[in-house]
Amino acid sequence: MMETSMSDERSASAEQEADKVETAASGIPDTADDLQAALAEAQQQASQNRDSYLRTAAELDNLRKRTQRDVEHAHKFALERFLSELLPVKDSLETGLASAGQAEPTTLRQGMELTLKLLATVLERFGVDELNPVKGEAFDPGLHEAMAMQETADATPGTVLLTAQKGYLLRGRLLRPARVIVAKSPAGAA
Repeated sequence: MMETSMSDERSASAEQEADKVETAASGIPDTADDLQAALAEAQQQASQNRDSYLRTAAELDNLRKRTQRDVEHAHKFALERFLSELLPVKDSLETGLASAGQAEPTTLRQGMELTLKLLATVLERFGVDELNPVKGEAFDPGLHEAMAMQETADATPGTVLLTAQKGYLLRGRLLRPARVIVAKSPAGAA
């Protein structure tokens, strides 16, 4: 009896497999005309996919070329705005030099101060900050360059005694360190 139920299960399973094969086979074309139509449809789809690929590849190539051109343009003309702001400073200096022989020293000084103020405004507009350490400020090797060390009892060792040349930051990044003289303990002091 058990053998019968097993053979029934096997035959039911075989019938299910046969149904699956028939169902799958129904999607396969039966005649040569059907095969030709399926082939033509597949070739048309392949042709559309190829055209789509070629268009996309061309668009990507154009985008790459346009981006490269934009980057080259940005590098070439990056300083244009800065320089156009700096030209009035140059004009002011030229005017001062042209009138140097006839002008009074106080007038020349005032002109130089105005030109310096104009230059400072331009630099500030472009994110350039001045580093001008004051006496007693702690020496910072990240912002300052020690030109010399000087013995002194008047200042704490490791602090700025004198600023020899101002430094500058460009948007928080060091452009040029401030050159300073740093205090050190006198030779006899411990």
